[in-house]
Amino acid sequence: MKINIDIDENHEETQVTIHAKEWTQELEEIVKIIKKEKQQRLFGIDKDQTILLEPKEIDYIHAEKRKIFAVSKDKHFEVKMKLYEVEDFLIPHGFTRSSKSVIGNIHRIEKFEASSNANLCVYFQSGNKEYITRKYVSAIKDRLMKGGQ
Repeated sequence: MKINIDIDENHEETQVTIHAKEWTQELEEIVKIIKKEKQQRLFGIDKDQTILLEPKEIDYIHAEKRKIFAVSKDKHFEVKMKLYEVEDFLIPHGFTRSSKSVIGNIHRIEKFEASSNANLCVYFQSGNKEYITRKYVSAIKDRLMKGGQ
């Protein structure tokens, strides 16, 4: 790998450009490191309180009735972000899309089983379960086989 760094006072902001022949595991790791510089926790709302949520403790995020919820153990916290914003924030933390309305934490999956229509039923360490639609099944199986990477 070749690394070029251009430090010049005329640059207004830091910009990262990667030139590669194909997407590799190495590139995936670089992107994760760069993205981790952002906010490390989400804000969840529980009744009248704002709770700081650690991504590693969240089983999944889902959209329901135009609201976004983070599910952790037996708690549901409303998250005041759009689902795609939460997805962008959580990808470096081991989250991946499970369906049109769900983003799951690969590191919290305990087991899974086949369900109807080629879907998977995923069980998390907390006992929660969620379904992965067939569109996302192969990508999630690949990530699980690679240890969540």
